[in-house]
Amino acid sequence: MAEHVDNSDPKGESLMEKIADKFHGDDSSSDSDTETKKRAAKHEVEVAEPSSLKDKVWRLFGREKPVHKVFGGGKPADVFLWRNKKISATVLGGATAIWALFELLEYHLLTLICHILIITLAVLFLWSNATTFINKKPPHIPEVHIPEDPILQVASALRFEINRALALLREIASGRELKKFLAVIAGLWILSIVGSWCNFLTLFYISFVLLHTVPVLYEKYEDKVDPLAEKAMHEIKKQYAVFDEKVLSKIPRGPLKDKKRE
Repeated sequence: MAEHVDNSDPKGESLMEKIADKFHGDDSSSDSDTETKKRAAKHEVEVAEPSSLKDKVWRLFGREKPVHKVFGGGKPADVFLWRNKKISATVLGGATAIWALFELLEYHLLTLICHILIITLAVLFLWSNATTFINKKPPHIPEVHIPEDPILQVASALRFEINRALALLREIASGRELKKFLAVIAGLWILSIVGSWCNFLTLFYISFVLLHTVPVLYEKYEDKVDPLAEKAMHEIKKQYAVFDEKVLSKIPRGPLKDKKRE
């Protein structure tokens, strides 16, 4: 009996050892799985960090949308950014022809409209009467109507912008915003200098050309322009802080400004 008991003990011990090894193996596998998950999570964080830093890149004028979305994302944006080169070239060429016609050839708007109407009416009138002699159908002259909705939308948008400009001028004139006051005065002064160099039509044409060239060039080289613009903005803010400390802070504030600060 003693021998039987002695022979059974090694079997029991070996069985217990196998069960313990199994539990230890499960624990080690679970630990390895946990370490693998931690490494994977750390790798995802490291991968996500550059993209988040990329998203926080400084953009000109603090914009967060692409240039195409800034211009509305519709057909006008396609024209300004040369998505369709034929249409953009046609628009720019037509504007150049109009500017040359009025500025270089010194044509007048009323004279141009009258001459166009005379030629158009004469051609259509003669064509309509000639068809009775040559047995052909008269020309189809479509009915032209000005739609109401686009006119109302343009008028509403124009009214909103004018009201916002008037509110800004009123706020500046009341002596509340010195920074805006200086910016508007500087802008109007520069605009007056430019206006003394050329007339309104030439100024409008220059603005039109810039609108068709600067955005597309900026969109193409924005990664190079934005860092330079960021440095320039930091320098401007630095110089403005010095100017504010030495000059603007010494100017006595009005009662509205003091009341607002309190």
